[in-house]
Amino acid sequence: MRVFSRAVIPVLLVSSVLAGCASTPESGAPLNSRTWPVCSLLGGLVGGGLGAIRSGVAAGAGAVLGAAAGGLICFAQDGDEDGDGVFDRRDLCPHTPPGTPVGHNGCPLPQYPPAVKAAPAPVAPQHEEVITLRDTSGKVLFDFNKSNLTPEALGQLQALLPKLKGDDVTAIRVVGHTDSVGSDDYNQKLSERRAASVVTYLESQQVPAAKLSSEGKGESEPVADNGTDEGRAQNRRVELHLSH
Repeated sequence: MRVFSRAVIPVLLVSSVLAGCASTPESGAPLNSRTWPVCSLLGGLVGGGLGAIRSGVAAGAGAVLGAAAGGLICFAQDGDEDGDGVFDRRDLCPHTPPGTPVGHNGCPLPQYPPAVKAAPAPVAPQHEEVITLRDTSGKVLFDFNKSNLTPEALGQLQALLPKLKGDDVTAIRVVGHTDSVGSDDYNQKLSERRAASVVTYLESQQVPAAKLSSEGKGESEPVADNGTDEGRAQNRRVELHLSH
C-alpha cells in the first residue's frame, strides 16, 4: 500500500498539469480528446520520472498510472481546434476557416445573396375631367328649389353613358350645387339631393356603383352672380368629376 500511495502522488501532479493544458473552446490548448495518445505518453513519462525519485517500483507504478490518467484526462476534454464554437466531438467540418458562420454540426452555413427589394411600380398620374350638366342652349338642368332630373338632364346623361361606363373612367364623383336663395343648411341638403338623383339614375343605367360617389357643396361654390336670375340659374347645377 505504501508503494501505491507513493505512486499516487506523482499521478495527482500529472493530472493537475494535464488538466490545466487540456483544451477548452476558449483556450485552444493542444491537449484534447484527439490527442489522448500524446497525453498518455506524457503522463507515463512524468509519472514514471516522479515515481523514480522514490524507488524503481514506484517509477513503474507511476508510469502506468500516469499514462492512464493522462489519456483519460485528455480524452475527456472536448476541444475546439478550429475555433468555430463547436466542440471537436460534434464538429463534422473540423478545419473551417476562421470567421466562417457554422451550424450546430460545425459545417459552414449556406450563403445566400442579399434579397433585392423590387422597386414599386410607378403609379400613372390621374387627371380629372369636369362635366357640368347643361342642355345645348347652355341652360342648367335643374329648376329652382328642385332636385329631380328634367328631361333635358336625362337626355344629356343618356348621351354620356358610353363614356361613363368605359374602362377609361375609373371614378365618377357627382357634386351638387345651389344658388344663394334660402338658408345655408337648406341649400346644403338640396345640393346633396341633386347629386344623389344623378347617382341613382346612373346606377339604374348599369354604371358600376363602385365608380360612383356623391356630395353636396350647397351655395359655397358659385360660378356666376347670384344677384341675377341668369347667374342663379347657372349656380343650380350638378358636376360630374371624372377620374381617368
